[in-house]
Amino acid sequence: MIADNVRVKPDTRNHKGYFVLEAPYMLMDVDQNGWALICLDDSVCHYVDPDDLRLPKGAKDALEKAAAAQVQA
Repeated sequence: MIADNVRVKPDTRNHKGYFVLEAPYMLMDVDQNGWALICLDDSVCHYVDPDDLRLPKGAKDALEKAAAAQVQA
């Protein structure tokens, strides 16, 4: 997990085009294709555009480190 208590902007859609519930999520990963994986719980997860996320303070640094690690891998 990269960050906890991540929120989505209004009218955010997942990679399939469905609207995502506006709720606190856990940011799990950002894949090589540029999608952010967010999870509400153990069974509800969505791929969304990272630009549609509202990150808590300090989480932006963690996201940048995760993105840099993906580039190096």
